[in-house]
Parts: sequence; structure tokens; C-alpha cells
Amino acid sequence: MTIGISSASFFNKDVTEDSFEVMKRLGFDTAEVFLTTFSEYEKSFVDMIDTRRRESGVLAYSVHSLNQQYEPELYNVNPRTFGDAINFYRKLCYAAKTMGARYYTFHGPALLKRTPYRFDYAFLGKRTEELCAIIKEYGAELAYENVHWTYFSLPEYFEKLKKESPSIKACLDIKQAMQSKIPYIEYLKAMGDRLVNVHVCDYDENGGLCVPGRGVFDFVTFFKVLKDFDYDGAVLMELYSKDYDSYDEIVSGREYLLECLEKSK
Repeated sequence: MTIGISSASFFNKDVTEDSFEVMKRLGFDTAEVFLTTFSEYEKSFVDMIDTRRRESGVLAYSVHSLNQQYEPELYNVNPRTFGDAINFYRKLCYAAKTMGARYYTFHGPALLKRTPYRFDYAFLGKRTEELCAIIKEYGAELAYENVHWTYFSLPEYFEKLKKESPSIKACLDIKQAMQSKIPYIEYLKAMGDRLVNVHVCDYDENGGLCVPGRGVFDFVTFFKVLKDFDYDGAVLMELYSKDYDSYDEIVSGREYLLECLEKSK
């Protein structure tokens, strides 16, 4: 396993194009590139930040968008709405290809209604397969992330979806599992061999998010569990900028994760 970081961790502290230099300075060689707004999806911006990325020597493992800007409409039944969303989706696919990223971390539709949802898994699976086929053209794969406010808030959602979508991969986010009040192992069981990406931070007894090593999450056991599931990909630190005060804390978080990984052997 490789310990990396998401550029989202530097949001409002360093702009995306400067984040690679910061990552390298803090000891990271692997990143998820989080594009935060429409202008950052454009080819000219993607080409520019890829130049900056290559200059830093940081590997782009995955890409991520500010998904609620268009991802929910990728499941819209209206052809025009769907078509507009696909145009943005292809821009992220281009970003993945340009930066050599293997995966696109995906949130999909949000849970907006208070009434219980009745998911049409046949439709959802067919549409997801369309999205997987498109990104495959760009040499990458779609990794659906568990997020407590989206369709994939519960493990059983992915368990059912993957039966209809044989190409979809998965991204585990441990803080989102905590916020869903479901043990992360349940998501891992649903994801199985579809798991290709992992997002981590730490949290305290009250659910407050923090840098790894400053909370109560058992990372040594977590790494052992990931090995039990034969996972050998990136484990990406994903923080909110309010969760830390200085970059020294990120360095200590990286060192803590590496220590836990070593202890898990």
C-alpha cells in the first residue's frame, strides 16, 4: 500500500496548481487531484496543472470533481440534461487520461428527499455501465465512493448496483462510513474485489474530524483488514483545511500512517 494525499486537503490554503509542490515538500509522491470548479475542468487548465504535476514528480492516482456540480444529472432521464452532464464528465475523463490517473472518484446522485428512495437498480446499473464505458475510452475506471448524503450511503446500495454494473469499482471513505453510522467493514464486504481506492482521516469520540494520529481510529487494525481484502492500492489522506493549522500536522499524520502500516505487517 502507498500513503498519498488528496489536493482537496489544501483547499483555500494553496490553489490546485501549487498543491503538487506542497505535496512533494511534505513527503508525498502519490495524489488524488481534486478539481474544484468549472474553470478547472477545462483542457487549458488541466494541461497546465499536469505540467506542474510532472515537474513535481507526484503521481496522480485518481481524479475527483466537485461532483454536485453535474454528477447527479448523469442519471437524469432527460436526454438534453444527461447530454450536458456528459460533456462535463468527459472533461474529467480527459483530466484522468492527461495526468495518467487510473481512477475517477465518483459520488453520483445525492439523497435530496426525506421520503424513502426506491432505487431502480436496472436503470442505475445500465447508466453506470455507460459511464464506465466512456471513461474506459480514456484509460481509466470509475470508482464509486461511499458518502453519507448520496445514494451510496449504505453498503447494500453498492451490493445491488454491482450486480447490474460489472465494470464499476469502489472507493472506501472511512469518515463517511462513520458519518453513516455503519462500520467500515460492512462497506468493504459490499465492495469486495471492486475496491481500488481508500480515503482516510481521523476522528475523535464525538465524530470531529482530525489529522491521522490525533483521533481514536485504529489504523493498525484497519491496514490489517485491508490486507485481508487483498488491497494493495493507494491510501489517500483527505482532510478539510479546517481540520489542521499547519502543514507540520500533515507531515506528522503521514508519518503516523506509515508507522501504523509497518505495525500491521
